[in-house]
Amino acid sequence: MATKMTAAKRETGKPHSALTDLRGEGNVPGVVYGYKMETTSIVMSEIDLIKTLRESGRNGVISLEIDGKSTNVVLSDYQMDSLKGNFKHVDFLAINMSEEIDVDATVHVIGESAGEKEGGVVTQPNREVHIRVKPNDIPDSVDIDVSELEIGDSVSVSDIRDKFSFEILNDDDFLLISVTAPRTEEEMEELETADEGEEPEVIGDNEDEAAGEEKE
Repeated sequence: MATKMTAAKRETGKPHSALTDLRGEGNVPGVVYGYKMETTSIVMSEIDLIKTLRESGRNGVISLEIDGKSTNVVLSDYQMDSLKGNFKHVDFLAINMSEEIDVDATVHVIGESAGEKEGGVVTQPNREVHIRVKPNDIPDSVDIDVSELEIGDSVSVSDIRDKFSFEILNDDDFLLISVTAPRTEEEMEELETADEGEEPEVIGDNEDEAAGEEKE
């Protein structure tokens, strides 16, 4: 069952200070678009948003009520304030519950590998996979059991593609997990020596910065 959340329509075309005021009052501006939905600017309580996402998860279906009308949506994108750690803007995608959608799912490692017990190190070069699935079947995570992996073994998409009912859209060679041998003391010393020998990067005073326009 979809988690419920309420939002209100938001007027656009106002000065940037209006968005700052909204956030200062504990609200988050956003937009919703997609299936049978005109692109609509909205605003919601940040407390409600955080609570909803905790209940539904990153890819969970949300029943979003706007002016008394409910629409099934999923979180499509979001912006965070890098200093304050709060939401700056959210995008919701309206969905058809009977049609598949493309989402990113977190890869979750289960168990302790045989190689790890021998001193090996388990690494995850990529922590998400792109999948195609119906909204009600979106998994909380893609769980991979690594208990039989030895040092030198790895898991790519080709190794798990047929183990799930949903379609994985990444290429077969997309690396998810590897078990590597621990570095020797000599290798660690070489790395430390190399780090000490690196010169700091000098950034020019007049270097241009790319200015991204904030969503309204």
